[in-house]
Amino acid sequence: MIPYANFLYFGALLYIAVPSFVPGLAGRLRLSKFWIVAATAIMLVLQYWTTALVFPGAAVNELALVVGYAVTQFIVARAFLAARQRVKNRWMFYGAIALALLPLAVVKFVPLVSPEYIVGFIGISYVTFRSLDVIFGVQDGMIGNLPPAQYLAFLLFFPTISSGPIDRYRRFAQDWNHHRTRAEFWQDVDGAVHRIFKGFLYKFILAALIEQYWMNPVAHGAQIAGIASYMYAYTFYLFFDFAGYSAFAIGVSYLLGIHSPENFNRPFIARNIRDFWDRWHISLSWWFRDHVYTRFVYAATKGKWFKNKYVASYLGFFVSMGLMGLWHGTAWYYLVYGLYHGALLAGHDGLARWNKSRRLWGNGWLAQAGSIFVTFNLVCFGMLIFSGRLDAAALAPAPLSAKARVSVSPLRTPTPASTVPARPKATPTRKPTATPAPTKTPAAPQPRSELPTSIQSVAWRASERWKLGAEDTNRRRDFVSPAFLCPVL
Repeated sequence: MIPYANFLYFGALLYIAVPSFVPGLAGRLRLSKFWIVAATAIMLVLQYWTTALVFPGAAVNELALVVGYAVTQFIVARAFLAARQRVKNRWMFYGAIALALLPLAVVKFVPLVSPEYIVGFIGISYVTFRSLDVIFGVQDGMIGNLPPAQYLAFLLFFPTISSGPIDRYRRFAQDWNHHRTRAEFWQDVDGAVHRIFKGFLYKFILAALIEQYWMNPVAHGAQIAGIASYMYAYTFYLFFDFAGYSAFAIGVSYLLGIHSPENFNRPFIARNIRDFWDRWHISLSWWFRDHVYTRFVYAATKGKWFKNKYVASYLGFFVSMGLMGLWHGTAWYYLVYGLYHGALLAGHDGLARWNKSRRLWGNGWLAQAGSIFVTFNLVCFGMLIFSGRLDAAALAPAPLSAKARVSVSPLRTPTPASTVPARPKATPTRKPTATPAPTKTPAAPQPRSELPTSIQSVAWRASERWKLGAEDTNRRRDFVSPAFLCPVL
């Protein structure tokens, strides 16, 4: 069951939302904690109770993979915390980071070598960032204890497990240990209802209309006008689809007393690319800012790696955004997308410093409108790269004939529907009489129904990769092999 993808999932959520009023109105902290754990366990069973192939001939329950992953990460975090409290050793920190990253690395890169290993669970990319946040917090001395229930509730919190927002452990712990009053509960209910209804508007109305009437009709072909139209359609579709999902996740979190961070804040009115990343997928961009960019620049400055003080900052942009691209997947356009935004951030920083001394443009309304227009179009081109639409297979034009429609995937060559084997011809029959009846004309081959290009278009696949946790090209590749479930045991 894919979270927030259909009304069946929302029907299941009713059985979680209604009982949430009991601990909320009672104002009892222990009861609230119990219900967070119980609700998470129930929803994880519904979401992951499926059988997946580990490799041909071997299958495993996805829920077992989720539980095994969580237990392994808890062991790694507790072992690192215990070792960190006894002695400070940077190599232990590197080892803990490597063990936390190992399952995700297996998910991303093993299928490139052995495509038959394609099993696991949706959301491991986002869960990995939560486990890494704990490791960073322990290393910085900001986390001194890891209660099992609190850690596992943070790691597997069901409203945000599949595609974020990416929470931080210390922020989650504040809500986890906060005694919510009845007045605060009603405020959370109001915030939850507002966000859930906004999610329905964004995801099931606006995103669906854009996909059906704008994005899908221009999803094929190599004409510049069609590609440009697709670029804007995909950008708006991705925003409303993903922002709608985030609104659902945050709204459900509020019912349970957890204030998951906001993920979008009117990104298309950003005046520059840095402002954009403070408005778009905020939890992801801030995670890379705090845990990758800041640490890289600090280490480079402290170690005096470069003579020019700006080189470290510019390289930090490329490193953090390049890793962000690889986090989305191993296809070439994900890496290019990340490096593209790294170049935009570095270019903006250099241009802003240059304009500070020359004052070529100011802060008037005309300059602000121009900045918004330029930033928006640069962002849209980045989304075009991210979608995989510029891949050679995606640029192949669709045949005009309905019988020869193609199914295009960013990493798969077009497959004409006309090559599908036809049904066998009908066998001629004769009447059992003395006078032979005229032979019936053999039935014409009946082709199979046309391939549903509207749901197999590159747009749908790219958006699904993002929605399911921005996973790799095959959404079932966001998985972990059992051989790597317990790297420390």
